[in-house]
Amino acid sequence: MAKRAAAAAAETAPAGPKQAVAAAKRSLDLDRLIHERVRLAIVSALAVNDALSFVDLKRLLGTTDGNLSVHARKLEDAGYLRCDKSFEARMPKTEYRLTALGRAALERYLAHMEGLIRTTRGR
Repeated sequence: MAKRAAAAAAETAPAGPKQAVAAAKRSLDLDRLIHERVRLAIVSALAVNDALSFVDLKRLLGTTDGNLSVHARKLEDAGYLRCDKSFEARMPKTEYRLTALGRAALERYLAHMEGLIRTTRGR
């Protein structure tokens, strides 16, 4: 709680050299798992859709099977995604959903980035 209060106070304080240094230090706390471009895209796409199939995500992100698979697995291992595998007309179907933990991680990440942007812009 103290860390959040300090971050909130820093966001409302006038921006200057000390605040810029503090913001830079806070940026080290960035969720590196979500910060990676493809993983951020996966989590963002799932945040606005109840579920997406592997094929839909691949098409939406313009990535390869292997790239999507590796990044989705990392998010799944962290508990940010749920992966459901089934068969539809004898064809395998993989569907992803964002978990509550994943949604909370995305909200924290977005709040962190918004704070960095406000600090950088001096607001």
